[in-house]
This record gives sequence, structure tokens and C-alpha cells, in this order.
Amino acid sequence: MLFPTATFAIFFLIVLPLSWLAMPKPARWRPFILIASYVFYSWWDWRFIFLLAGCTVWNQVLAVRIHRATTKQQKKLLLWVALAGNLGVLGYFKYYDFFIDSSQSMASIVGLDLPLSLKTIILPVGISFYTFMAISYVVDTYRGDFVPTTLEKFAVYLSFFPHLVAGPIVRPGELIPQLDGPRNPRRVDTSRAFYLIATGLFKKVVIANYLASNIVDQVFGAPGQHSSLEILIGIYAYAVQIYADFSGYTDIAIGLALLLGFAFPQNFDSPYAAVSIQDFWRRWHMTLSRFLRDYLYIPLGGSRRGKIITYRNLTLTMLIGGLWHGAGWTFVAWGAIHGVALVVEHRRRERPGYVEPADTRRRRIISRLITFNIVCVAWVFFRSDSFATASDMLTGLFTGWGEPSPLVTWGVVLAIAVGIGSQYLPARVPYAIMARFGRLPVVGQAVVLAFALMLTNALGPDGVAPFIYFRF
Repeated sequence: MLFPTATFAIFFLIVLPLSWLAMPKPARWRPFILIASYVFYSWWDWRFIFLLAGCTVWNQVLAVRIHRATTKQQKKLLLWVALAGNLGVLGYFKYYDFFIDSSQSMASIVGLDLPLSLKTIILPVGISFYTFMAISYVVDTYRGDFVPTTLEKFAVYLSFFPHLVAGPIVRPGELIPQLDGPRNPRRVDTSRAFYLIATGLFKKVVIANYLASNIVDQVFGAPGQHSSLEILIGIYAYAVQIYADFSGYTDIAIGLALLLGFAFPQNFDSPYAAVSIQDFWRRWHMTLSRFLRDYLYIPLGGSRRGKIITYRNLTLTMLIGGLWHGAGWTFVAWGAIHGVALVVEHRRRERPGYVEPADTRRRRIISRLITFNIVCVAWVFFRSDSFATASDMLTGLFTGWGEPSPLVTWGVVLAIAVGIGSQYLPARVPYAIMARFGRLPVVGQAVVLAFALMLTNALGPDGVAPFIYFRF
């Protein structure tokens, strides 16, 4: 059930008023929103609600047992059992065919024939996101940072439909406490919610879909048939497309949650204004970045055990982060590029006399250009369906200058400029817009929203493509 569709609009128009009626009484609201969330998730394939329910029960039972265990050895054993279950399910649905294919390829190199067969397993939507949220629940319980809640509250936490299929990855301490107290629908921050939903729809429907259909899909689909200029602009266009697509989804998700009375953490903060790769990961998919930091990088030892171990931990974290995004070696290569870049930056910061890029305007500009282009090179591997396609893309940057470039239109250039330029707006600008919108009477707000939706519908291409991160 895609957000920018009539189906979801009807679903939400039914859920929202009923949710507001039940909000003052949490004991009624929780079962209602749980049923609504399962209806939302089952719309694509009802069979996978049993997987979500199984994940919920499994993690709740083990979290409670971890909390009640009397020795550290018992807690650790139960934690490993919980992690094995979560990662086992994720591995089966997402990585089974990848590991089988990779194993057969490696075996054939040494002359072996492994009698293993591919299964072409359907990947459940959102499994990576709710699995990570379940892991954070049991790990936080093991660490003593969170006391297990009731099965009902945990089920709502895991299945709450605004974040269910593509995040943000919300920690248990950020959402579960919000499920306890009564909520007043009159105190809902509707101005911010509608602003986020409107801007998210514009990012997705207009910018992301326009760039995908007008240049990105053609260039990455057959790079050998396009000029160097088209390939270069196509790479930049994909950088803007994936940002507009994913941050647009996040904006809508946060806005929907606000209308339902709940606050989600921020997930994007102008990532293409970053002055380093480290800075980029502080701004891009922020909830995933901190998950990888707190549940992988720091447990591996972080930067506490010397330079070599630090470099290993940085690289390994990004490699696993790449594999989390997709079952393919191109995703591993994407993670490796970011991991190597982080190691290089870490080594530079260790040099005597190192000066941060943000210290001067000239250094900021140069650092932003270098960072953005490193990120774009990595995006080539992320978007390409094979190393051959990625190689053709990168080679084509140097071999086709001067050829006709019909895909490089003013519309494409404008969409890229808007997507990147908007990230350099002062933070006060959107807050000023939201404040002015909030001061309008209800009729005025309705007119503005109607105009924004009509403009988005008029400028966007026909149809709505699924969000990119639905695949992960």
C-alpha cells in the first residue's frame, strides 16, 4: 500500500478519525492501531503477517526471559538465541539465493560442483527494518537500557504502519513510552505534519519519479548507448533521486505519525551538504547510522583498541551496512567504498596540524565537492545490477564526450538543482514556512494543501513507482 496512492488515502482517512477518537484511551487505541497496521501490511500479501507476528512473539518472549535471567551467562545465551532467530529469518528470506549463488561460483573456481539449488524466495516488504527494530529491543533489554513492555505494546511498536516498511528505525525507548499516556488530538502538530507530508510527496512524486523516468533508468539500463555527459548527469540524477525518494518517504512517515500523535526521530539532515564521509553518515539515514554505530561498531570495539582495530571496525561496519541494503556484491562494493573513505579520513585526522574542513569557506566548498563525488561514485555500484554495468558507467564517463545527449534536458537539470540546492537552505526557512502555515485559518490551510497536491499531481509523471527502500 504505497503512500502516494488513492488506496492509502482512503485507508488513512478511515484510520485517522477513528484513531483520534480512541487516542484519549490508550487501552482502546493500541488494539485498534495494531489491527490497522496489520491490515496495512497484509495489503501486499496477507501471508507475511504471520512472519511479522512470529517475529513479535519470538522477541517478546526472549526479551522477557533476558530481563528475568539471574546470571550474565544466561542473559548472553538468551541474547544469542534471539539474535540467531532474527538474523536467521532475515538471512533466509533476503540472502539465501545470494549465498547459494556465491558459494557455487566460488566452488566452480576450484573445480567443485555444489548440488545446491536456488529457491527464488519472495522478500517480505520491510523485513530489514522491523528485524533491526526487534534486535534493538532485545539488545537494549540485555544491556539494561530498557525494561520489556507488554506483548501488546511491543506489537504496536514493531508494526506501527508509518514506519513499518521503510523506517525510520525507531528505538524502543523512543516510541514505546509514547504508547502509555492518553493523547489529546487537539494538541497534534498538524502544521508540521501537513508540511512534511506535502514536501515528502513533492520529493517522491515530482523529483524522484521524474528523474527516474527521464534519465536514470535509461542510462543505468544501457550505459553503452549513452554519451559521457548523459552518464555523468545520470549519476548525479540518481544521487538526487534516491535522496528525494527515501527522504520523501521519511517525511511522509514522520508526518503521518505526527497526525496520529507520535514523534519519530529525524532521518535526514541535508546529506549532500556534508564536508566528509563521516559527516555524510551523520546526515544520511541517521537512524540506520546510529544503529550500526551502537549495535555493531561499538560492540566490535569502536575506536578503543588501537588504529588497526579501528580501521577494521569501520570497514566491517560499512561492508555489513552495504550487505544489509541488498543481497548482491555491488552493495558490498558500495559499503567498501564508504568504509575505505572513512578509514582514509580517520587517518588524516590523526596527522599533526590537521584542520577541519569547516574551518574556512574555501575548504568547506572543496570538501563538499570531494565528498559529494565520492558518494556519487559509490551510488553507481548501489544502483547498478552488476559489476559489468558499474564498469560500463564509470568507463563511459571518459569515452563518449562530444556525442549527442538528448536526455540532458532543462527539466532534468532543474530537478537536480532543486534536489541539491534545497539542502543548502538555512534551517530557519522551513520552520518559517511551517509557522506561517500554522497561523492560517483552517480554510486557508485546506486551500494551500489542495493547491500543493494539485501541483504535485500535475508536475509528476503518470503512475507512482514503489519507494526504492521498499526493496531493503
